[in-house]
Amino acid sequence: MYDILEAIEEWGWVVYIGRHRIFEVISMLHYFTIFWVVGTIALIDLRVLGLVGTKQTATEWQEQLSPWMWIAMVICLVSGFLEFAPGGGDFYLNFVFKWKVVATFAGIILSVMVYRGVPKWDRLPSMPGSAKVLAALCLIVWVGTILLGVEVANYASF
Repeated sequence: MYDILEAIEEWGWVVYIGRHRIFEVISMLHYFTIFWVVGTIALIDLRVLGLVGTKQTATEWQEQLSPWMWIAMVICLVSGFLEFAPGGGDFYLNFVFKWKVVATFAGIILSVMVYRGVPKWDRLPSMPGSAKVLAALCLIVWVGTILLGVEVANYASF
């Protein structure tokens, strides 16, 4: 895998990204969309927990925020790959980065589980405890993902 990532680093467009100001723009876009994604997910999770927006149902919140969250998620994943590609081999050697990727995918899975459960949970007389546990876990994983992302540079092999 390391050899493949090192070969990708030599592709013309990857070299261009890594050596020009476009990399900074991609990085800013990535950071912005991370907070956009986590912010919208957090709002839904906090609504499931009953901590915010109790004048609207969780389904109403989800319907308002979901399109924005998924748009941001796509932009975030694409910009993350573009930020990763110029140093893919080095990132591959970074154990904190590997945990960040695992946490990101765990966060996506938990978010999908919450989003799929919201309409069903909203039809019940009150939000089930299992839904609240899932929402809390989702929040914790996304906060962990951000913290791991911050720590990647501290454990860099480059």
